[in-house]
Amino acid sequence: MDLSPYLESLRRDLAAAAAPAGDAAVQTAELLAGSLESSLRLALLEALSDAAAEITGELNRTGNPATVEVRMRARQADLVVSETPQAPPEPPPAPSADSGDVARITLRLPEALKVSVENSASAESISVNAWLVRAINAAVHGAPPPPSSSAPAGRARFGRRVTGYAQA
Repeated sequence: MDLSPYLESLRRDLAAAAAPAGDAAVQTAELLAGSLESSLRLALLEALSDAAAEITGELNRTGNPATVEVRMRARQADLVVSETPQAPPEPPPAPSADSGDVARITLRLPEALKVSVENSASAESISVNAWLVRAINAAVHGAPPPPSSSAPAGRARFGRRVTGYAQA
């Protein structure tokens, strides 16, 4: 969306308002409009951002998980509608401690796989045993595997990029 026509319209209106006062007032109005252009552009962008936030809120209230963003490209503002990613599926429940006897097994892993399992468990702040129980439970019950440790610790591990609008 090109903001220039709106700014030009304001410039013409200001010049027209100053016209009855004479040429000096018209020239002053033109100088004033030129110096206010960046402030007016910023005010229009803030209005567009507020409108996008209101539209996003209304979409979410009606059950449509989408966001509306204002993106700047050169001197143009673009309104972009993005689908909000759904919450990741919850992992299958871990077997409860009082569901029966606990069995002990010996598991032989290649060293590289063992290190990867330890890193994944550490990234999720759980024990290797808990991580393995969850992974085996997910495999047995046909659920997706637990998240990998490819994302840095503390960051969300969703399969889609999340974008949005923030206002300071």
